[in-house]
Amino acid sequence: MNDRTCGPTGAEREELARLLPAPAGRDLPPGRHLHHKETLMQLIDQDGDRATARPRPRLLRPAVLLPAAGLALGGILFTTLAVTGRDEAPRTAATATAPRGATVLLDRIATVASKSGAIEVTDAQYVYVRTLQAENTGAYGGPVKLGKPGEREVWMTQKSGPVIDEGLIHQDGRYFPITVGVPDGEKPVGYPAGLNRPTYTWLASLPTDPGALLRRLAAEISADQDARDTPAGERDPDQDAFEAIGELLRETLMPPRTAAALYKAAARIPGVSVDADAVDAAGRHGIGVARDNERAGRRTAWIFDAKTLAYLGERTYLIRDSSMGPKGTVTGTSAVLERAVVGALREKPSATA
Repeated sequence: MNDRTCGPTGAEREELARLLPAPAGRDLPPGRHLHHKETLMQLIDQDGDRATARPRPRLLRPAVLLPAAGLALGGILFTTLAVTGRDEAPRTAATATAPRGATVLLDRIATVASKSGAIEVTDAQYVYVRTLQAENTGAYGGPVKLGKPGEREVWMTQKSGPVIDEGLIHQDGRYFPITVGVPDGEKPVGYPAGLNRPTYTWLASLPTDPGALLRRLAAEISADQDARDTPAGERDPDQDAFEAIGELLRETLMPPRTAAALYKAAARIPGVSVDADAVDAAGRHGIGVARDNERAGRRTAWIFDAKTLAYLGERTYLIRDSSMGPKGTVTGTSAVLERAVVGALREKPSATA
C-alpha cells in the first residue's frame, strides 16, 4: 500500500493539475446516457412479470447491440462529443505500464479508495446498485440510437455457494429476475461467487498486490469457457484485464483494499491513458482513465470526480467510423447513483435508513 497518505508531492500536483478538466462552462455537448454492462437475453413469461436470463454475459464478450423489442437491458447513445486532453504517450510492446499521467492518477485514486470504510456483508444480504442508463432503440447492427435515459436498479445475492437465482433487475417499471438459464431438459447448474458473480466477500479475498491480482484475473479469464473458445490470436490480454477490472467496478460494492489494488493493477496495463474531461450519464464532468480497444474500434473511460476521485461511471465511444456511427459517437455511458447493502430483494436503501 502506498505510504504517502498525506497528499501528493509537488511534482504530482503539477501532473494532476495538467490532467484535471477545466472549470465548468466549457461548450461541450450535454452528456447522454447508456450502460450496457449486461445484455440479458430475456424470455418473457405469459404473466409478463418474469424473465429467465441466460447466465450473465462473460466479462470478455463484446457488447452486443440488440433491437429495442424487449431484448436488451442496456442501450447505446448516438451523439458526438468533443474529445480533448487525451494522454497520447507511445504504446509499444515494450511499454511496461500505463503512461505516466495515468499512473499518477490511478495511484491517487487508489490512495483515496483505500481510505473508505470496510463493511461486513453476509450471505443473506444483497448488494443494491442504482445507475442511470438508456436503451438502444436502433436496429440490430445499425447506427446506435438511444431512447430517453432511465434508472436501473440491481439487487445481487451475496451467497458464496453456487446459486441459480442471482438477483433482480428493476428497469422500465418492471422486475426481471436474473437466473441461470439452460436448454430445455437440462438441469441448471448454479454459479459460485467469482469473476462472473463478484460478491463482496469474494472481492475481499482477491490479492492486494497489483502483480498478483493481475495474474489472478488472467487465470480466471483463461478458465472462462468463452475465453477458451476464442482463438488465441483474437485475444488481447491487456484489453481483457482492463475490461475485467471495469466490470468489477460497475455494479458491485467494492472492499477498500480490493478497490485500491484494482486501480494499482490498472496502472500496470499498457495503453491506459487519460481523458481530461469525461461526462457520465448523469451529465457529471470528471476525469477519465481510458483504454482503446483497437480491434473493436472503441475507447472506454472510467470516470472519476475531479475533486474527490470517487468513481462516477463509464463511457465508451468510437475511435473510428463504423456502421455504428462516425468517430466520436458515444456507444455507452453510465452513472452510478447509489450503492448499498440491503436485506431483501426490492428493498431500497432509503427504507432502512
